[in-house]
Amino acid sequence: MSEDDRPLPAAEELALARLALEAGDLPHAAGHLAGALAQTPTLPEVHELLARLAAASGDGGVELFPLGHRVFVGAVVARAHLLAAAGQPAEGLDLLVAATGHVPGTDWAGVPWVTAPELAERLDPERIARILMQVCAVAPDSVPRAGRAALAPYLTLARNAVTVHPEHALLLGAASALARRLDEVALAIRWAARGVRAQPSKIGEVWLGYAYRSAGRTREALAALGRAVQHDPDDLAVYADIAGTLADHGRLDEALDWIDRALARDPTFDCAVHTAHRLRFQRDGDVAHLVALADFVREHPDDSHEHADLAECCRSRPWLGQVTPAGGAVVDALRLAAAGDHDAPGAAVRLDTPAPPSAMRTAAAAAPGLRVEVADVAGPDPREPRRAETRQLWRYDGTTAAPAVPAPSTEAADRLRQLAHPAWPHPPAAYDAAVGLATVELPDLLGLLVHPPEPPATALGRVLGGQDPSLWVRCVQVWACLGLLHHRTDEPWPESTRRQVLLDLVWGVEDWITEAALFALVTAAWVDPRVRPDVAAVVAERLADVAAVARLRPVPIATSLAHLALATPALDRDTAALATTLLTARTGLPRPRNPLRRLWRRLTAPLRHP
Repeated sequence: MSEDDRPLPAAEELALARLALEAGDLPHAAGHLAGALAQTPTLPEVHELLARLAAASGDGGVELFPLGHRVFVGAVVARAHLLAAAGQPAEGLDLLVAATGHVPGTDWAGVPWVTAPELAERLDPERIARILMQVCAVAPDSVPRAGRAALAPYLTLARNAVTVHPEHALLLGAASALARRLDEVALAIRWAARGVRAQPSKIGEVWLGYAYRSAGRTREALAALGRAVQHDPDDLAVYADIAGTLADHGRLDEALDWIDRALARDPTFDCAVHTAHRLRFQRDGDVAHLVALADFVREHPDDSHEHADLAECCRSRPWLGQVTPAGGAVVDALRLAAAGDHDAPGAAVRLDTPAPPSAMRTAAAAAPGLRVEVADVAGPDPREPRRAETRQLWRYDGTTAAPAVPAPSTEAADRLRQLAHPAWPHPPAAYDAAVGLATVELPDLLGLLVHPPEPPATALGRVLGGQDPSLWVRCVQVWACLGLLHHRTDEPWPESTRRQVLLDLVWGVEDWITEAALFALVTAAWVDPRVRPDVAAVVAERLADVAAVARLRPVPIATSLAHLALATPALDRDTAALATTLLTARTGLPRPRNPLRRLWRRLTAPLRHP
């Protein structure tokens, strides 16, 4: 944004509006007033000048703020106030709610005409109920404390309306829904219960059930939702709500019974399908349920509303929702050095066998004072690719690794910086986000794997680069491999360049790149059922090789590959059992120190990709 594009301060907008109004230039006065309202929507001086503008226009001034395809929020709010002044407060409230949805957290409705008791007397109670429901539609189910003040005027409107219309069931229910969102749970229960008494209905019982649930009164919540089903046995969304409530309290068998009842009525009902797969995964941890849910989402893009079940199940799980942090003595020492726990000069790590080359290169770049000494090279030699015919990204001089491919272009590095992140909602979302790398050339993608660029100059980049450089390198490698999935997608999978390159990386030198490439193949299987048998076979073969090598020497990437196997669609039972065995063997070891646990929780919080 240039200097000329930046909005003027509210005081300047107001001063310019006064000058334009005195000069009789009403359109310019309206524009500056809209700018002032967008910044200070409750400032009395702005509203006084808006009233003067309305009087000067001769027709109330409403048409000075027309609605169009890309209307400015300040103009919408100005029009709302002028409509109310012209005797159309319901239409004005509709626009204020639209502004609330567009810019949440701003006190658009905190003006006297909205909170005045007389407004509730002038409006039809059903219209007020519809307005309150619009507010609920744009507000989170539980509004964070910082955002509640902006919605308080609407709750005042609800209180006034309930006072005037104490037995209007729809109004009471909608008011309850808003009160519940603002953590006025006791009030929500009282209003919803009164609404049900006034006129028993399905929606009234649902509102009451939600209010009880927010209060932690599970028994009453389930009873109310059960009565809602009796009112309308075909509303399967209520079945899903009951199942979710039961599951939240550990009653999975009962929850699944309700979901099965819903699916018996309609096997394609989206809420029931999402809830069913989530609960079944919660019960047995089988990734097949999540893969089936991802398939359903892909095949039914027009669901009735957005669901978060898949992301909820994948969140914070290795490879399903995040990069798995690297392990090993080199990485542990690197983290200690980054945290200031190591005296860099003279610090040393002694290894029985070479660490992955990416770990060694990251340590050399991030902690040049850290000495890594390799006592011996146990066989099978980790410096050799697991298959000789694969392309090589590393070359060795003794135990020192160096990149064997050129560095990527500056443009490719910049594009990857914009995408790389240690967390994603689920594998299909990671695949979709990586489309931004579709035009990056193959040599650049390979170069990124062994020449990782510096972290971006953002808060995330500073945290990754400063506290755990290994995590940033792994992010780069993961996203570069996801970019490979978008390389020449017109080529049929079995003979494709993208498949062959990823296989070369999977069977190359034992490295973090092995994990990143295998994750890309697993992601391909998530988004394309046709490649699942092929990918499952590759994963099975690679994990069997890891298990064989692990009997002879430590394999630093073994745990991560086991997690990847358990995230693989259509994996055979024997390989799944092998993966579980590898993980069990790992968890039997002493738990390593993890100085970055709090950082990891922050970095892997839910992320929405474009």
